Amino acid sequence: MITADKKAKAIAAVQKSKNDVGSPEVQVSVLTERIKEITEHLRSNKHDHMARRGLIQMVGRRKRLLKYLEGKDFAGYKALIEKLGLRK
Repeated sequence: MITADKKAKAIAAVQKSKNDVGSPEVQVSVLTERIKEITEHLRSNKHDHMARRGLIQMVGRRKRLLKYLEGKDFAGYKALIEKLGLRK
């Protein structure tokens, strides 16, 4: 589970304004932190299939959000990919 501190840092890194907590950029950033955390969990718990299923769902959700963002604001999409260290 992602801590409140990590979530706040992920939100602060990409938010557009002080009250921005639901934009696609923020959602992708929070999902990326959760994905990193679950990936580390699965390295030591190889047989945790429920966590693996949740991870696959989160990756799919992040992929859909990135696809939406790519079509809506390509420059913002490229900046977000660069900032989070994701590859396309």
